[in-house]
Amino acid sequence: MGEFDGKVAIVTGAGRLRGIGRGAAVAFARQGADVVVTGTGRDPARYPDDEKAVGWKDIESTAEQVRELGSRALPLVVDVCDEGEAQMMVDRTLEEFGRVDFLVNNAAYARGPDRVPLLDLDPGVLRKVLDVKIMGGFYCSRAAAKVLLEQEEGGAIVFVSSGSGKKGGARAMAYDAACFAQIGMTQSLADELGPHGINVNCVCPGAVDTARVDDIGRGDAWEAIAARTPMRRTGTDEELGGVIAYLCTEAASFIQGQAINVNGGTIMAP
Repeated sequence: MGEFDGKVAIVTGAGRLRGIGRGAAVAFARQGADVVVTGTGRDPARYPDDEKAVGWKDIESTAEQVRELGSRALPLVVDVCDEGEAQMMVDRTLEEFGRVDFLVNNAAYARGPDRVPLLDLDPGVLRKVLDVKIMGGFYCSRAAAKVLLEQEEGGAIVFVSSGSGKKGGARAMAYDAACFAQIGMTQSLADELGPHGINVNCVCPGAVDTARVDDIGRGDAWEAIAARTPMRRTGTDEELGGVIAYLCTEAASFIQGQAINVNGGTIMAP
């Protein structure tokens, strides 16, 4: 018996073999939750080599990992930037599982085009970064919160921000702005939804070994990042997934409106 038996979690951006979304989906399943796994429908030709090597199938493979743990899974291709698709995601969840208990806003725009000096930042790229994290988080949270409020049984929403939401840096204005905004959204929703027994929190990962940061490589630059971390290593998607699932447990029910650093100690301030 798991704490989440009979519960349903929606995790956006969960189609990568090495990804926080996959780690969260598996963590929920380990505690008995059924899981809706969403992704953008990536082109298999652009999968990383490790995904190609194992025949990874994006959200379907994450869904299969959920099923292997004894839970049900619903893989859905969803553009969280589209209000109608975010609503469809919640509607399909209700059709398939009959309820919604947890939402993890994990989707994010791919790194790269946004990591440039201010004078080189394309306004379209800035808009896309903000659309995914801010508008996507808004659309998904609003659709899920409507159900949570109607069910009158509490629930939880978790935003996946970043250490970049605590401390900005050069050549990362778009991402920093989006991550700071998610922390503000977390606090606002926590204040509004808390009286209804709905927990809203945010995790702020540091360097985590996922496909998202493959542009850095795993050589000297990556080792230097690990060396600057008090734990002298980087994190894993399983570790982040575990923290996200924990924030939805009864043990965490008095944690509200927090932006929790999960970074090995690189940022220790609140």
